[in-house]
Amino acid sequence: MAAPTVAAGPRVVFQAARVDLIRDDALLLEQVSLTIRAGEHWALLGPNGAGKSALLQIMASYAYPTRGQVELLGHRLGRVDVFSLRPWIGHVSPHHPVDPQRTVREVVLTGVTGTIQLVQRRETSPAELARVAELIELMGLGGRPDAPWRVLSQGERGRALIARALMAEPRLLLLDEPATGLDVAGREQLIASMVELRERLPGLATVLVTHHLEELPASTTHALLLRAGRLVAAGAARDVLRTELVSSCFGHPVVVTCRAGRWAAVAAPAR
Repeated sequence: MAAPTVAAGPRVVFQAARVDLIRDDALLLEQVSLTIRAGEHWALLGPNGAGKSALLQIMASYAYPTRGQVELLGHRLGRVDVFSLRPWIGHVSPHHPVDPQRTVREVVLTGVTGTIQLVQRRETSPAELARVAELIELMGLGGRPDAPWRVLSQGERGRALIARALMAEPRLLLLDEPATGLDVAGREQLIASMVELRERLPGLATVLVTHHLEELPASTTHALLLRAGRLVAAGAARDVLRTELVSSCFGHPVVVTCRAGRWAAVAAPAR
């Protein structure tokens, strides 16, 4: 498959210009403008109902803006066959259906075809098997390639799904609340894998959706705060993840701190 043409210069993988999204007469997104370039790692934060999932659906090409324009991998949504773009977009959700009998290796291998099950009678090439092994190792699962899905921890499952999404060598990786249900150890293992991704795949752009600043890896370069479908702020993480902006986004006074590249938010002390 030939790669889609992308913008020159710092490659733009996603660009939204004054986007509105209306569903069932509800305005889910309003006047959202955003540019994501290759190698950037975005955090998408906001309270429940902020429109995070709606924006992620547009980024994944599963929703179209009601008004405004979206460029995805150098192509205008609405003027391109999205099926030609989707192999270049990795979309990881904790709700992805997986056969509990499948091993880690088999689950990651389904990323080649973008299917839930392995395709029958399809020959797997040595290069594909080598890439499966490489990605399993990258995501910290080197000792678990033959472990069946049913015995994996929630954190191991999440990292296996990220490895699966990387099989197609995407330009854009969307992570929908990947730390959901993880304990502290599982969360930290996931975050360590995300940092490794930035070092090993410098051209990959990622968007991580979360409610919690503590789930952001130190590799986070940019952040977007969304509230009631509107942008509160978007830009470099150090400029956006500030006490006043995060407090405004979540409608509650918090104090934001950053130590060694890791963010945290706690309730502001009562006055």
